[in-house]
Amino acid sequence: MLPPARVAVAGREVVSFCPEAAGGLPTPRRPAELVGGDGHDVLDGGARVVEDTGRDVTAAFVDGARRAPAAARRAGCTEAPLMPRSPSCGHGAVYDGSFGGELVAGDGVTAALFERNGIVVRPAPGV
Repeated sequence: MLPPARVAVAGREVVSFCPEAAGGLPTPRRPAELVGGDGHDVLDGGARVVEDTGRDVTAAFVDGARRAPAAARRAGCTEAPLMPRSPSCGHGAVYDGSFGGELVAGDGVTAALFERNGIVVRPAPGV
């Protein structure tokens, strides 16, 4: 039996893109969460993305998110399977900013921007 991810992408071109890396953040990187709202609020200037050390990494998350729709359009993507709960890619639920593992309703920064650009966001299969 094939893993769920292979089944989900069978017959499709896969575009690998990490908005956090595209925004200049290192791998591995510190845990980060949305503070003051979700990704839509970050894009509108009303919330931030903060590392567990307190460092504000909003600019890197927004920069990487802004590069994602262009990469998707170049490849003809109409939907994006994204990692759940992430401050970039979470869709429907993201961590609450307390670094305590609690979830709240909302979307990550890249997921929000994909939605605003008409790209359907789905949770990555098998995650």
